[in-house]
Amino acid sequence: MDNESTRNAVDAGPLDVAELEARIVEALKTVYDPEIPVDIYELGLIYDVRIDEKADQKTHVQLKMTLTSPHCPVAESLPGDVERTVRGVEGVGGAEVEVVWDPTWNPAMMSEAAKLELGFF
Repeated sequence: MDNESTRNAVDAGPLDVAELEARIVEALKTVYDPEIPVDIYELGLIYDVRIDEKADQKTHVQLKMTLTSPHCPVAESLPGDVERTVRGVEGVGGAEVEVVWDPTWNPAMMSEAAKLELGFF
């Protein structure tokens, strides 16, 4: 999305955080770890989504995420993919991803849908 679209989305009225968060989650569900046929949101890799409306009227999103392992083959690229995906959401002016390792990811963090898809039941 270009800067003019972002400004127009922000200028359209007050920020509806719940609606924006829902759009961000839907966007996150389009990002996959290439080795696992489940999106990163359902895998439980996203720990926190924080939406801040800045003084300059730009909405900034801060995400905390982890990876299934510190040795994950996409450790270098996946956080950047997540950041670009979130920046592309209408109403988002910027995004920043922080990779954290605490708590350590484990299969119990997956959604029921992810567990079903991967045969954990």
